Amino acid sequence: MGLSLWRDHAIARETFAEAEEALGAGLKRLCFEGPQAELTLTENAQPAILTVSIAALRVLEREVAPEYHWVAGHSLGEYSALVAAGAIEFSAAVKAVRLRGLLMQSAVPAGIGAMAAIIGLEPDRVEALCREVSGESVLAVANLNGAGQVVVSGHKDALVRLKRLAKDRGIKGVVDLDVSAPFHSPLMEPAARGMEEHLRRVEFKTPRVPVVTNVEARPCSDPEKLRRLLVAQVTSPVRWEESMRELACLGCDAAIEVGPGMVLSKLARRMGLNWELAAARDSESIAKLKGVRGAAIE
Repeated sequence: MGLSLWRDHAIARETFAEAEEALGAGLKRLCFEGPQAELTLTENAQPAILTVSIAALRVLEREVAPEYHWVAGHSLGEYSALVAAGAIEFSAAVKAVRLRGLLMQSAVPAGIGAMAAIIGLEPDRVEALCREVSGESVLAVANLNGAGQVVVSGHKDALVRLKRLAKDRGIKGVVDLDVSAPFHSPLMEPAARGMEEHLRRVEFKTPRVPVVTNVEARPCSDPEKLRRLLVAQVTSPVRWEESMRELACLGCDAAIEVGPGMVLSKLARRMGLNWELAAARDSESIAKLKGVRGAAIE
């Protein structure tokens, strides 16, 4: 992950060095060599993905210099978006996401929480199912991803009841997610408190371009509000479809997905957004981009 960027671009090597200095850890070795089990630990995966995303962004800006007017990031990607907009420094962001991963992992004992994607149901029906099965447990909508995909998160016992109820009612398309904790649910409240304490000491600046936030799905340029929303994001649903439709209403018609993978571009297509979509994930994809304009989707 990120190897071609590191190999081909000095600015990417500088980005990895900056991350390793901030973390005091061998992030480059982990990204390029693994082991996979260690890389996918939340406290490692979060800074690794952020570092590769910012390395790609810096190469993109140097090689292509795209004009963009808004940024947005899905969950962890909101930190990449904030760095892209100049709202927070990369070194501060990579430290914050390492802590975020540790806090989210420790907020709920292993084996207690779970997440699942519900395919083909409207969000209000998913919310009603969650209320019906919760009882004394927690099960809540975590991601409103669009294209008929809603993710739920909470106690494993409540999710088992939801799957049983869905089967009884002929509802198909409940897919367990391989995650280590019930992210974006009220169970993450201890992690939110820890992030609030940490982010209070991080400098937030007025962004160069507005950030469409996960919590409100609206553009924000107020540094203090961005700080508060980043804390709220830990326990709140990621309102991704609303964020993308808000960008469309603002006039966005082109987007660059920055960093590993193409999940967000696929979601945009499934939402029916008639955007010009491009990727900046490695040296090859960035070399193909010329004069691209639009939002940077992290």
